[in-house]
Parts: sequence; structure tokens; C-alpha cells
Amino acid sequence: MAIEQKFIERIMNGERIAVARGISLIENEHPSANNLLKQLYPHTGKAYRIGITGPPGAGKSTITNKLAKLYRTQNKRVGIIAVDPTSPFTGGALLGDRVRMTDVELDEGVFIRSMASRGSLGGLSKKTKEAADVFDAAGYDFVLFETVGVGQSELDIVRAVDTTVVVLVPESGDSIQAMKAGLMEIADFFVVNKSDRPGSEQAVMSIKMVLQFKHPADGWQPEVIKATANDGKGIDEIASMIDSHREFLLKNNRLQVKRKERTIERVRELVNDKLHVDFWNDEREQMLTSYIENVLSGKSTPYDLATTLLNVQM
Repeated sequence: MAIEQKFIERIMNGERIAVARGISLIENEHPSANNLLKQLYPHTGKAYRIGITGPPGAGKSTITNKLAKLYRTQNKRVGIIAVDPTSPFTGGALLGDRVRMTDVELDEGVFIRSMASRGSLGGLSKKTKEAADVFDAAGYDFVLFETVGVGQSELDIVRAVDTTVVVLVPESGDSIQAMKAGLMEIADFFVVNKSDRPGSEQAVMSIKMVLQFKHPADGWQPEVIKATANDGKGIDEIASMIDSHREFLLKNNRLQVKRKERTIERVRELVNDKLHVDFWNDEREQMLTSYIENVLSGKSTPYDLATTLLNVQM
């Protein structure tokens, strides 16, 4: 479905209503969404993408809020994609994160978009990367991804952003060792938030101890920052560390490599989605229903049926 050039121009001019509508078209999988993304893509690549992730209750929303407020003092425009848990009743986002971002919600230079996780185990909605492209094409300087609280599950945030910030709390100290295979592996640096609580020093030491055994292939060694985001403490240090990581990536040509890998991953996702949609037509669905009894009765196996479906010519 065609998209009017005037609508594309409105998005690229940063008109909030057009940006909001563009993201809605993508999130709702409107027939015109692919056409929209095709036209916007050549105008992307300028925004720096930052992921804020960590377990529930770590203060990710507060840090995102304060970071956006800091960037606004630098006259930077900020797009925020806050991935909320999906409502079991409507399938929509619960909008909890947006309610907590009181410092910037009325700022014209900040655009907050809550998106439902829709069952994504990696902490991001499937459509967040495309939504970030809309912000990018609309001239936003930074796109902040705040993930739904994911605990120790493997994350896809690292494949969507340039810098990944993992937020923990002092109480995380006892479980740092158990987190090595998940959150601990993807951080470009760590923030121990709510560091006015007891145990913050122990948590910092635990993280640093784990990092001693980590030897990053790219040469970047993650740091640990203490913060009390509610009071604004540590936000300057977080922004400074993001700048340092960005400079490191640029100096070592890692930013270009990261974005190349991200684009390859995007193409794979698009191909997989296309193959899935094209493959499961009515005839194959009927075959699956018809032949499943043979599998259940032991006359065949799921592997045999899958091979039959793959080999059928339609």
C-alpha cells in the first residue's frame, strides 16, 4: 500500500503526530508499514541507540527519565521506547513506565512511546527496532530503549542498540554469580542503582570480581557506576560513560561493525518472517491437520511430517 510523500516529509520534519502515526502503522502491522520503512530507511543511521535493561525494580525507568532530561539540557532530541509487559486482557502495553517519566513527558523534545512486549522473552517488542528507525529518520539524536524487566533471561537488547547499560540494585549482590550467563555478558557497563541502600559496596565488588574473569574480544572493559537515580546522583557519570563507549566504538571502527551485524540480523528476521507467512498457507495448514493423527498414533513422527510439508510443491 502506497504512502504519501507528504506523510514521509512530515515524519522527517519531526512532526509528533506523524511520528506517532508512523509507529502505530508499524506496531499494528498495517499493510503500508513495509512501504513506510523502505522510504524512511535511507534517512536513518544518525541516532545513537542506548539500551537500558536489568531485572524488575532496578530503577530503569527513573534512569531513562533522568538521562533524557540531561540530554535535553544539551539541546538533544530524545526518543524513548519503553517496553511494558503485555496486558493479558487487551494485548496492549500497561504503560507503567510512561507514568513514571514525569520529568520529560511534557517536553516537546522528548517522545515517549510505550510498546507491548507481546510475549517477547528477550525484553524487547518485535517492532521496537522499526520504531527506532522512525525516531532516527525524524531527527532524534538519541533513542533510549527501556526493556521490560527480564531477570536472567538471554536478551536481544544487545542486537538492537549501540550501547547497553545493565542496571542492578544492591540486593543483586548475592545473585551476581548466577547472572553471568545472562545480563552479565551483555553489558557495556553496569549501574548499581539505589546505592544509598545497604550492600551497595558489596554489589559493586561482586560485579567487579566477575568482570576480572571477562576478557572482551573488542578490548572494551565494562565499568561499574554507583547511582541513586531518584535524587539524580550518578546520571552525569552514566552519560559520560555512554560518551566514552561511543568514542571507543568510533575510534576502533566497532560502531560500523556493530551496525553491520545489526543490519544482517534484521535481514535474517525479515526473511524468516516472510518465509513463515508464505509457508503456512491454507493448504499446508490443512495437511498438518490431516496428517497429525498419523503422528499421534505412532505411524509417523513430527520429523517425517515436517519433511513432508517442506517438500510439498504448491
